[in-house]
Amino acid sequence: MKKRRGLKPLHNITLGITLFIFLILLTVMTLQGLLMYLYLRILYRADVPIPQFWRPIPLLLLTSLLAGVVLTVIASRVPLKPVRQLIAAINELADGNFHVRIHLDLTQEFVKLSESFNRMAQELENTELLRSDFINNFSHEFKTPIVSLRGFAKILKSDTLTREERDEYLDIIINESNRLAQLATNVLNLSKVENTSILTDVSAFELSEEIRQAILLLETKWQKKELEWILELDELIYSGNKDLLNQMWINLIDNAVKFSPQGGKVKIKLHSDGPQVIFQIWDNGCGMDQEMIDHIFDRFYQGDLSHTAEGNGIGLTVVKRIAELHGGSVFVYSEPGIGTNFKVILPVQP
Repeated sequence: MKKRRGLKPLHNITLGITLFIFLILLTVMTLQGLLMYLYLRILYRADVPIPQFWRPIPLLLLTSLLAGVVLTVIASRVPLKPVRQLIAAINELADGNFHVRIHLDLTQEFVKLSESFNRMAQELENTELLRSDFINNFSHEFKTPIVSLRGFAKILKSDTLTREERDEYLDIIINESNRLAQLATNVLNLSKVENTSILTDVSAFELSEEIRQAILLLETKWQKKELEWILELDELIYSGNKDLLNQMWINLIDNAVKFSPQGGKVKIKLHSDGPQVIFQIWDNGCGMDQEMIDHIFDRFYQGDLSHTAEGNGIGLTVVKRIAELHGGSVFVYSEPGIGTNFKVILPVQP
């Protein structure tokens, strides 16, 4: 059973308010009875007997006490009703019901409290959906290469395999192992950039040279496809996190290489436009429809549903987050059968 430790202060506040109201009303009613008694004594003087009608002063005080209790109960139920509703909603939230919402309109402050609580509940609901989606997708992406590794490892135990078949299956195991390692690396990178809120290790460096280095790191991949490169890189000095930006260039270039056809072309352009730096990369691959464009930056989303191309749908999510950390944005333009263009806009750091 869950313990709601954070709700104890709220109960204490409610109890304190109730006792405070009770004491105030009790004091008021008691003073009222005493004042009435003094008034009667002054009016009829000490030497003149009080009329029979006014003599039961203890009964009057008891009546005042009972009236104070009744008024306390009534007064505490009405103003504290929104507080009880808030406590009940927090209890549901603590039990995992992120759909709960409250609508308190007693005062303007309660309206603002309702809006803040509902916004918090909505953010928690979105976080829970993202967490569930991440776990489901990650489990699927992680399970696929493991199943493949197990299957081909079992086949390799057979003594009837030829040398060529054995080498083919070993190559598949190596590729699936690389895919698994790359998935783990990308998930760690994604976790790192998503948990980063303040950009650190900012330094000035030659941006065009970093892009050239990223292209060279992927040389083995694009040489297999015999790709033609068209580079229009202005020599620019930029201040930012060099390692994170290098990761962004590699992901974008690798994505363009991955979806370029054999003997295709990849164009990269880097230039400054006033207070911002603009990076663009084009490929003449298969392109994307609008549905793919709308989800291309979602984690684990892959436009290639057949999974014939390498990847796990994390690289572009990392790209977007790195650009945002630098105060920039990423845009994608694509047309099926023609190709895709990614555009990164980074503000020049003062």
